[in-house]
Amino acid sequence: MARRRLIATVAVFTLLPALAGAEVARVEITTRRDVAGGRPFGAGGAYELIVGRVLFVVDPANPRNRVVTDIEKAPRNAAGLVELSADLSILKPKETGRGNGVALIDVVNRGRRTILASFNRAAPSADLSTDAELGDGLLLAQGYTLVWVGWEFDVPRRDGLFRIDVPSATGTAGVVRAYFTPDARRPDATVGDLSGYKPGNPAAADNALTVRDGMQGAPATIAREKWQLAGNVVTLEGGFEPGRTYDLAYTVSNPPVSGLGFVAVRDTASWLKYVPDAVTSARYAYAFGSSQSGRFLRDYLYHGFNTDERNRQVFDAVMAHIAGAARTDLNKRFATPTGLAQFTATSFPFTDGKYRDQVTGAEEGALDNPRARDHQPKIFYTNTGVEYWGGGRVAALIHTTPDGSKDVTLPDNERAYLLTGSQHGPARFPPAVTNGQQKDNPNDYWLTMRALLVAMDKWVRDRVAPPASRYPRLQDGTLVRAADVAFPSMPAVRWPRSASAGGRAANRLIAQDGGSGTPLPLLVPQVDQDGNERAGIRLPDIAVPLATYTGWNFRKPGIGAPDQLFPLLGSYVPFASTKADSDQTHDPRAAIDERYQSRQQYLGLVQEAGAALVKDRYLLADDLAAIVKRAGEHWDLLATRRSTATR
Repeated sequence: MARRRLIATVAVFTLLPALAGAEVARVEITTRRDVAGGRPFGAGGAYELIVGRVLFVVDPANPRNRVVTDIEKAPRNAAGLVELSADLSILKPKETGRGNGVALIDVVNRGRRTILASFNRAAPSADLSTDAELGDGLLLAQGYTLVWVGWEFDVPRRDGLFRIDVPSATGTAGVVRAYFTPDARRPDATVGDLSGYKPGNPAAADNALTVRDGMQGAPATIAREKWQLAGNVVTLEGGFEPGRTYDLAYTVSNPPVSGLGFVAVRDTASWLKYVPDAVTSARYAYAFGSSQSGRFLRDYLYHGFNTDERNRQVFDAVMAHIAGAARTDLNKRFATPTGLAQFTATSFPFTDGKYRDQVTGAEEGALDNPRARDHQPKIFYTNTGVEYWGGGRVAALIHTTPDGSKDVTLPDNERAYLLTGSQHGPARFPPAVTNGQQKDNPNDYWLTMRALLVAMDKWVRDRVAPPASRYPRLQDGTLVRAADVAFPSMPAVRWPRSASAGGRAANRLIAQDGGSGTPLPLLVPQVDQDGNERAGIRLPDIAVPLATYTGWNFRKPGIGAPDQLFPLLGSYVPFASTKADSDQTHDPRAAIDERYQSRQQYLGLVQEAGAALVKDRYLLADDLAAIVKRAGEHWDLLATRRSTATR
């Protein structure tokens, strides 16, 4: 009987005609089932999961769609519209009245869900068939409807990943390129960034492979007879050298109209907000994107996609996380959105407000431009030290002038936060060495992110102003040039005094390609006597420290190029346990026994620092106990190290 009900439900939605007045033409549901055995989650009650495909029709003549690169080259149906489809999944309260009226769009990262593992502190999500994949249920208990839709054309066709199928730009040919840096010597390399492109002629003489030392190094051409190409797999005579950066380029035809990924996210959210007979409905729509997906959201807003085809606002709130000042490589011909976009994703304009660019003479803002000026959402930008220091993301440029010479005032609808002493994504605890010279940085900023999401929701629905921005500023000396960072001189710890931000990426919407290649100013957070960042939201791990936490980590010698930073990693360098230990190793930082009288006193200080963050709404009261527990484990870890050294 239950199976017959499921089939009937699927059939009803599959056979729905095109929805009048909506850019979502049809939804084909393949699965609809309860999660967690139907048990309730707080105010949200019991939840159900809907899985299927969503089909879109897009008017290429609509002014809101003309910004999509090559949309005019896409095939059209009999009505003159462009068709595309994407994977769709919705986790919603079974009883509509139990929800909070908010659809939270999780902009998937390389086809994967992010918000359950992060905000819900859950196990990695596959099909949400286990309780572990739902974590502590925070988002469900608050009544959110969670939505995932594919937007990236080059995601592998595997179960659990969300991808989009878009039409090709017919009659178009050109060169696609990507770079890769091997971590071990091997004869061949699969260039994942080019997985969406098939070479026109793998043996063509004008296919090219170059090599350089570091992202800023001068490229040298590798002779064509020394390497072969099969799909996106390249084989090199003598093998690839670890730590060196290789660039592969080859000719392809009829590339995907990849910018339609923005349209899919826009029209899915608009459908949920404005179409009465959608699978579920919402009064508000929020978007969260992390890293690649955070860059997606910055680009989405810049191109004006927060207004739909009918000139209605799409997202009421946007959280663009660990994106820095960068955008994604999506709305262009031969796009490679899968890539990390190291030193290739930050283009003028950087700030949301309008400022004059001394390089091009252009005066524009990422939101203060004709496409994006209407229907601006409330925005949180959250970054770690990694986005200030590494990969050319230059997070400081979201709150300084284009030349990095002055602080700017953020727009009223925007807040910015530095998650102090963190790396791109928190490492495991206890800390361990992976690809860096130091142990990875385990500072768990997601406890702050949970509080910020609650604050964002109150800002939208209850009009309660969020916590004040906290980020480094030039005017108070907490934002400085890399060479001016007062990092303590520690044995066996090198720091990137001479780091470079690289050059600007091109922007075809700005004169002179946006000053492509112009060196970007590198401004980074100043540190205290321990090497910990002074500004931002300082969790107790930083405010009451047992270690130095950074947003950078050099590559370990075993994977090559030890003079270069490893992408996205930070460092964890514990304090000496005793003054005798620090004296012996010439560590200038005060030892643990000089700072704290006992474990009990230390945990009392942690409790006090956490309570202050709760008061200021940078931490949820219910999460303070987890911070104190982790602090106790950290103390015990270092105390064990001390007793082992004594023995």
